[in-house]
Amino acid sequence: MRALSFFCLLLMGCSNTQSPESLSKINASGMLPAQSTQLIVVVSDHWDATQGQLYSFEKVQQQWVAQPISGPVTLGRKGLAWGMGLHPIQKGLQKIEGDGRAPAGLFKLSGAFGYLPTLDTAMPYQAMQSDDYCIDVATSPLYNLTVNRSQYQPVLTQGSTEPMRRDLHEKGDQAYFQGLFIDHNPTRLPGAGSCIFMHLWQSPTKATAGCTAMAKPQHSALLRWLHPDKQPVYLLLPISEYQSLKSSWQLPDLPVTK
Repeated sequence: MRALSFFCLLLMGCSNTQSPESLSKINASGMLPAQSTQLIVVVSDHWDATQGQLYSFEKVQQQWVAQPISGPVTLGRKGLAWGMGLHPIQKGLQKIEGDGRAPAGLFKLSGAFGYLPTLDTAMPYQAMQSDDYCIDVATSPLYNLTVNRSQYQPVLTQGSTEPMRRDLHEKGDQAYFQGLFIDHNPTRLPGAGSCIFMHLWQSPTKATAGCTAMAKPQHSALLRWLHPDKQPVYLLLPISEYQSLKSSWQLPDLPVTK
């Protein structure tokens, strides 16, 4: 088990475990990390909404400035519930495994993944293979990690329903052709939710199992724009919650949409 634990630390996961030090680097005057200069915001109409609107911001001279990348997204088929990320634990409905809800809150974006050997992005990239799975079995020691099943005893990965090459396992599905890891549940608390991504949608009206999905042009633009040196973060909230937390979390004004 010691060898397994050591190897797990070397893997890229859907939610990479973060040290207490990194989690504590929150701007004393707000919720957004002081070192983060890229921010993606998605707001939905209400907690049970399955669609939302995406906005992008970059910090310029300590001010958040709206960027051109914006547009519609699809969310969990049951809406939203509070997730586990960079924000403090909140009161209300909490994200759990298999609930069909997208995790609300503030999260690190740690890297990108996809089907191709390379991708047009500066983000750390993992080219997925046929045996790569995100482990969504809460009792597995590999829970909420993306691993190659061939490298482990079958008992550690059996039952996982998240192949990262959906084109090979799900009748050519292109949803994971390119994606971003949203670091929900970074401490991998069993049952608190796993395998949360920002990926391509199947259609503008088809909700996800808990991820954030969008059209390929919009997703590709985000991949080209994001840079790990700018420590990008992702914020997902219902619009009422966004407005309620805007002052205390020092969130940017949302652009006026036509």
